[in-house]
Amino acid sequence: EAQTLESSLSELNELLFSESNPIPVKWALYKMGLIKNGIRLPLVELDDIFKESVENSLEELSLI
Repeated sequence: EAQTLESSLSELNELLFSESNPIPVKWALYKMGLIKNGIRLPLVELDDIFKESVENSLEELSLI
């Protein structure tokens, strides 16, 4: 059961490390409606090239 769960989350897990942590994680939590959008320096917002992939993965997992 754990292996099935890990397998279903593997794509999202990989995407959450596409940039420096916690940038992708905070963006995903924002998209899920769990936190407000905004990151304090020295962090910056998730690069646009990753946003669609992360969002698609969250949708596939029914998280948004």
